[in-house]
Amino acid sequence: MRYKDFLADTTRPCSVVAHRGDWRDAPENSLLAIERAIALGCTVVEIDVRRTADGDFVLLHDDDLMRTASVAAMPEDINSADLTRLPLRNRDGGIDNDFNGQLLPRLTDVFALTRDRIFVHLDIKHRAVIGEVIALAQAMGVDQQVDVWADVATEADAHWVEQTVLSPGIAFVARTRLEQASGPRQLELMFGLKPDICELSFSRLDQVTALQQRFAAAQIPLWVNTLNGVASPGFTDAAALQDPAAIWGALLTAGVSSIQTDEMAALQRFLQTLR
Repeated sequence: MRYKDFLADTTRPCSVVAHRGDWRDAPENSLLAIERAIALGCTVVEIDVRRTADGDFVLLHDDDLMRTASVAAMPEDINSADLTRLPLRNRDGGIDNDFNGQLLPRLTDVFALTRDRIFVHLDIKHRAVIGEVIALAQAMGVDQQVDVWADVATEADAHWVEQTVLSPGIAFVARTRLEQASGPRQLELMFGLKPDICELSFSRLDQVTALQQRFAAAQIPLWVNTLNGVASPGFTDAAALQDPAAIWGALLTAGVSSIQTDEMAALQRFLQTLR
């Protein structure tokens, strides 16, 4: 199935998006973490992508390699052959987590692993290379199984999305920040683009429920992150573990159909109770 078709299906269950894979007993952004997310039955895996010195792409969230690989360098300054020999620290890295044998993966290896098994949410850290990543996905024949996202805060952003993302036909996630003063303008730009899904952040959930019918009429599904530290106020994984109905359940009632989380198994257990 094409990712676009999956997102457009109004009868589908809520999509569980695994943040950096299932990294509870595997290094984040590793092939093992992605394999574990697939084994859990997650619908989508989120990965972080950076360009190497020689124009390849690897998985890494931070600006440098210190937290995950204990190397004081930026991936953009190192060739991919050297980067992909680096062992990764387990879980979310740092000196409290041992190396466990997993190596920093190339994006091409991820595409080979995930092909026809799980959709991939590409968090590409430098917008200037998004076109190159899309071209790589096309060359490997997985461009209909991945998405890219971007903020759409200005007319220039919208024009860039039209040229770089919508034109090649890859699934697009528009991020709209209702909590910002420019939230109303961001909404209008987003509706003008008609993305495959809209990632919303908010200061109050009623901001989302007030727009529920408009999103439904426009056939634009909603995505919310409940990641601790970046979630909208109160709607965190930590809160959801205490009261899943009050957090994940409330989001579902507000029309959300994709949730990115670090607590994939707990979210899946909650979703099972609703069936």
